[in-house]
Amino acid sequence: MRIERIVDTPTGIERVFAYLSDFTTTTEWDPGTVRTELVKGSGAMGSVYRNSSRFMGRENVLEYTLVALDAPGCIELRGTGSHLIAHDSMRLSSRPDGGTRVIYAADFQFDGWLRWVAPAMAPFFRKLGDDAQHGLKSCLDALPQDLHTPHPTTR
Repeated sequence: MRIERIVDTPTGIERVFAYLSDFTTTTEWDPGTVRTELVKGSGAMGSVYRNSSRFMGRENVLEYTLVALDAPGCIELRGTGSHLIAHDSMRLSSRPDGGTRVIYAADFQFDGWLRWVAPAMAPFFRKLGDDAQHGLKSCLDALPQDLHTPHPTTR
């Protein structure tokens, strides 16, 4: 199962990268996220985040490890849970108007009994992607343009 969305924002790439590389910001832009906390590391490569999300009425916990961080163009995380492996990637590119294009992709690999019912969950995953796209657009558009103006959740 794959979700891919494109978000264009007038916000500059350095600010967008600073915001998205702090995975705890998912509580702001991903409507399904209940809580994300940094549990190991400093936010650099190899850091581990615990993400609790509500999906189809159930709360699920995944541990995400930051597996790629290449400023300002690429952020990748690998999440594992009891019956799920997720791979999230965010590819950033500058736009001619000074804004940023974000290509967000999430791949889900199900294990056990879930792999048999996953195809039936496609509409729920589409909605999850749409909601995340809208949340991401709203949050990125609202970021201060100046990197020296702190955002409450960025390091």
